[in-house]
Amino acid sequence: MRRPRKLSGEEAALWSRVAATVKPLHGARMAMADLELAASPDPAMRAARTKSAQAPAAPQPVEAPRPGAEAPRSLVRHGLDATWDRKLLRGVVSPDFTIDLHGHSLDAAWSRLEHGLHLAHSQGVRMVLVITGRPRPVDRGAGHGQRGVIRAKLLDWLAHGSHASKIAAVRGAHPRHGGAGAVYVVLRRK
Repeated sequence: MRRPRKLSGEEAALWSRVAATVKPLHGARMAMADLELAASPDPAMRAARTKSAQAPAAPQPVEAPRPGAEAPRSLVRHGLDATWDRKLLRGVVSPDFTIDLHGHSLDAAWSRLEHGLHLAHSQGVRMVLVITGRPRPVDRGAGHGQRGVIRAKLLDWLAHGSHASKIAAVRGAHPRHGGAGAVYVVLRRK
């Protein structure tokens, strides 16, 4: 089988203009790692892509919310109808965007969550899967530190963060999407 020919400079420029006008299909999933690696190896294509599609500005660094500052807004049972709840419970709905916080420090996880929610909202994503990692049982006699710290702080971060008003609901993830080690964050429509 023959390899396809390379695009000429004019064809590549035309293709990049056409590609910039295309909107992804509903249900297309993007992980933050995919967004970070999406840069094209060809400098001409990269320049054309940055000219044609203005990326949203990165969010300003925000301090993690202080515990006890105000009562957290309940995100767990808020904002979804019974149909959405049934679909999430059965695992029928797939997340459109994934933010992986597992293995990060608290500060890194906080900033990754804020940046990921900013990207997801700017792209019009409706459902985000946030992976926190499954907390393991702690052997009290082993002297290990506290486990599942990110998972324990996640609801407070979501309730007090800069994106709290954009969140419709938070639900536990279906086992096929991570179960106890992940949550669904359903964003409000723009």
